[in-house]
Amino acid sequence: MPIELPTELTPELVPLSWLLGTWEGAGRLGAGEDEDEQFVQKATFTQNGLPYLQYTAESWLTDEDGNRLRPLTVETGFWALDRKLNDADVGPGLVPADIVPALKSADEVEELRNADGGFDITATIVHPGGISELYYGQIKGPRVQLSTDMVMRGSQSKDYSAATRIFGLVNNDLYWRWDVAAAKGKDLAPHASAILTKRP
Repeated sequence: MPIELPTELTPELVPLSWLLGTWEGAGRLGAGEDEDEQFVQKATFTQNGLPYLQYTAESWLTDEDGNRLRPLTVETGFWALDRKLNDADVGPGLVPADIVPALKSADEVEELRNADGGFDITATIVHPGGISELYYGQIKGPRVQLSTDMVMRGSQSKDYSAATRIFGLVNNDLYWRWDVAAAKGKDLAPHASAILTKRP
């Protein structure tokens, strides 16, 4: 399936543009063994003209036949190139941005390319239960690698200290894996993985 770029896309979102759209598919919790629980997920990446993607993923536990048993969770957040913000960026809060985009051309975006040939990115993802993750990583072509720089937990939240996520486009499907360290001092362990197909 060819990738179509929206005409209103700000230049710095072009490296992230292959993620745009709605993706649906199935996965397994844990290491993905036969006995691990199954789920389905709907993940959506949208843009509104500002220099970030809005991300939402809803997941449901399923039986072996893929029938939904109950809601599993929802997460939402924002993905963007990692760069210094300036007056052309909105915020903090409702402080309006200048009308001109911070990066006005493909050449200016190319100046952000890192030594590995990709682009440094950041993703902020919020979960129910008072947990928010701040990821840093890289997007290089159709592959994303993210590692938490910080996990913020509320006073009543469950233990959760670190995570990594990998996303890749393989034969037009979005493959992802999420590894989590539940508590400080614990090693990262497989948390979930899935294969999602883009919906027309």
